[in-house]
Amino acid sequence: MPRPFKRNRKKTTNNRTENRNKIRDKHSKLRDAQPKFKAGAFKMHQELIVTIESLSNQGDGVSKVDIPDKDLTNWVVFTPFTIPGESVRIRIINNSHNCSQAEILEIIKPSVHRRDAECVHFTKCGGCQYQHIKYEKQLCEKSSQLKELLVHIAGIETEVSPTIASPKEYNYRSKITPHFRKPYNGKISNIGFVSKARGSKYLDIEHCPIAMDEINQALPEVRERTRKIATSFKKDHTLLLRAASGIIETDENTTVKETINGIDFSFLAGDFFQNNPFILPAFVDYAAKQSKGNKYLVDAYCGSGLFALSLASDFEAVKGVEISVTATDWATKNAKLNKIENADFIAASAEAIFDDISFAGDQTTVLIDPPRAGCSPAFLRQLFDFYPAKVVYVSCDPATQMRDLRSFTEEGYLVTGVQPFDLFPQTKHLECIITLEIEK
Repeated sequence: MPRPFKRNRKKTTNNRTENRNKIRDKHSKLRDAQPKFKAGAFKMHQELIVTIESLSNQGDGVSKVDIPDKDLTNWVVFTPFTIPGESVRIRIINNSHNCSQAEILEIIKPSVHRRDAECVHFTKCGGCQYQHIKYEKQLCEKSSQLKELLVHIAGIETEVSPTIASPKEYNYRSKITPHFRKPYNGKISNIGFVSKARGSKYLDIEHCPIAMDEINQALPEVRERTRKIATSFKKDHTLLLRAASGIIETDENTTVKETINGIDFSFLAGDFFQNNPFILPAFVDYAAKQSKGNKYLVDAYCGSGLFALSLASDFEAVKGVEISVTATDWATKNAKLNKIENADFIAASAEAIFDDISFAGDQTTVLIDPPRAGCSPAFLRQLFDFYPAKVVYVSCDPATQMRDLRSFTEEGYLVTGVQPFDLFPQTKHLECIITLEIEK
């Protein structure tokens, strides 16, 4: 009698594993592939020699090229890691409807402001854009970008104060959030930050020069501990390292404390709080100076109370407003912690931010520090209905801030101060405080 057929289970399992690996590799290659080249002003990988004229607010060098055969003049080409004044040979990697993107091949005439980067991952990691530029030049370029945004987006020509430097060029970040993909076969691959060239890929980062020394000292152990418990992660994950009061915290739900100009602030390690504590005293002092002159202060988007509590001594009464109940709870706790009695906080819906504000608008300064997207039209409408005598607008994205300025000028506000702050050296990011007052 013939023997019954027996499946070779080992061989089948190996085949299945091999097929899964092939599918995974295919998906990974598709995910990490460069965007499909778009035909347009230039051919794929066409080489040019150009002079860099300026830096965009995204940190890329800007050059302008005439293309006679396509009847195009002053066609804009963006090239990362270049500096104004440099002559460079570039290669086109893509075209958009009104510009092209390129990569640098050779620096023919380097800028006197060029320097060596401190990070081995620079140009590959998406975190920094300016490590190749001397710090003084970074500050000048950020002021210039702000002035250009004021003219081209807000339609305002006004003086822009020199960008205030961070006391530390490197090792200033008090919080980093390394990422990694879902473990495969029980192992974690890269732990780090987004790749500049491939936005879905993470680079393996063991040391970050812009992070505080304490964070870099703790990072190797955190990475090792994470890899030891790889099987506990069922999906992509983000780690937390927050430096506060000399301690590194990795649990987002742990309470931490920062002290700014003698005021103590408690908040959860995973919550938002400005990540450059070295420049925060000057940042807050400037906001306080610009806010003075009225009896009352309203701190919209107040968070855990950074501005409301820091500025409280200059006003008869302060009201902090947030749509987050949790944030207002922390702000209230911080007021009690610091024995500040003239500030209270309310959680208000986005549709009724000023409903519980009893202050007279013409005796009130409103300080706003919105998220990167800027102010919503609904918020601006409520603000203009309240019509405060002065507005101090703090922004982490000058482009959306300039967009909102158009609405302020239409409502009769004048820009009386523009002060950029470099909270994030080596990067394209810029904080700006703009003071607006009712036109007398």
